[in-house]
Amino acid sequence: MRYTTLVSVLVIASLLLAGCVEHPEEPEVGSGELKIGVVASLTGSASATGTDMWQSAVLAAEEINAKGGVVVNGVPMTITLVQGDDESSPKAGVEAVTKLITEDKVDLLVGGFSSGVTSADSVVAAEHKVPFIITGASSPVLTHRTDIDTSYFFHHCPTTDDYGERTTIFVNEIIKPEIYARFNFPEDRPLRMALLYQDSAYGIGVHDATTKTIETYNLNIEIVAAEKFKMGETDYRTPLTVIKATEPDVIYPVAFLNEQTLIVTQGRKDVGLDSIYLSVECNDDPDYYTGVERWGEYSIQESRFGPYAIPAGPIESAVETFRDDFTARWGAPPSMMGASTYEGVYIAAEAVKNAGTVDKAAVRDALAEIEMSQMVEAMQGGVITFTQDYRESKFDLYMQQLFWDDSVGETRPKIVWPNSVKETDFVLPDWYEPGST
Repeated sequence: MRYTTLVSVLVIASLLLAGCVEHPEEPEVGSGELKIGVVASLTGSASATGTDMWQSAVLAAEEINAKGGVVVNGVPMTITLVQGDDESSPKAGVEAVTKLITEDKVDLLVGGFSSGVTSADSVVAAEHKVPFIITGASSPVLTHRTDIDTSYFFHHCPTTDDYGERTTIFVNEIIKPEIYARFNFPEDRPLRMALLYQDSAYGIGVHDATTKTIETYNLNIEIVAAEKFKMGETDYRTPLTVIKATEPDVIYPVAFLNEQTLIVTQGRKDVGLDSIYLSVECNDDPDYYTGVERWGEYSIQESRFGPYAIPAGPIESAVETFRDDFTARWGAPPSMMGASTYEGVYIAAEAVKNAGTVDKAAVRDALAEIEMSQMVEAMQGGVITFTQDYRESKFDLYMQQLFWDDSVGETRPKIVWPNSVKETDFVLPDWYEPGST
């Protein structure tokens, strides 16, 4: 396993002189250092995303420290980040979080990618009652489960319920009418959707959210296939061939970046499954737009932040600044999981400032009451806050379609829904083949 510590760039020793007057009525603020453990997949199958999360956390810490750190009861505290590489596996995740808490003595945790991994390693945080701002794992089970104390967990990313519902509604409202108009399908014909999902809390969560949305809204959509795969697989030709035989209208993979890229390219190039492919938000990443090549053109990418498309609105300039600063620092634009982790470090700093202490119970209480202006991701109501029941923040989600850009030799996304931020209309490509009538 790999752990390195980011050396603080600001040291305020003069404020900790031995002759300072004690104020016992004020809470303890620590040694002038706020230690945040960043839980990320720095190696293993999700390493591209994990590296982006770490780099985004570093940028946030550098910005905060450059402005004087986190001022707690008049005492500036510098942020020190400590890596916790979960190696894209539950076992290594448990080991990483255990070390962060018991050896590195972090004050709180930020990050967590892969619901399966985070479901395992968050148990350690619960046992030690360490606040954990989860910025990458999207299963609602993380804060809904009752077998452990989840009161120290704060979910700062949309859940599978959130984006599974939003994506299914988009398919019904936008994609389905275009297909039916071109092929003169009768309105009573169900849209044929196939799911190819990771056999994990993440994949199962999206599967369940999709079926629940169809039932809740009484949508005329039929799930004609639901194929599972193990996290990290590289050959999807067999399940894609099974799916092709069911004659779907739309393919909904529930996969990580490295998996999604292969599903789209193998599906179109090798299996000849010329359909509309949907993609979960975690794949809104520069590597994805490069990796899918022309095979990804006209596919759909659900999002809340991306490296290229920026929704018009009050955070537009903030998004541009973050993207430019990240690119200048690391040589490539950030991904979505990086954006939420960047915000997660700011949320942690604000909570400690509001708590007036690094006491973990007090920080937890401050997180439960936090209200911050939205930063680089559009939030419902324009505010970062957590729901009272399951401590989930709520995002404004949008859908993008990929179009080939000759000037860069890659696909680039454009927002196609909702109308409030739409850049262009959804396009059903000429090569598209629907399912059976």
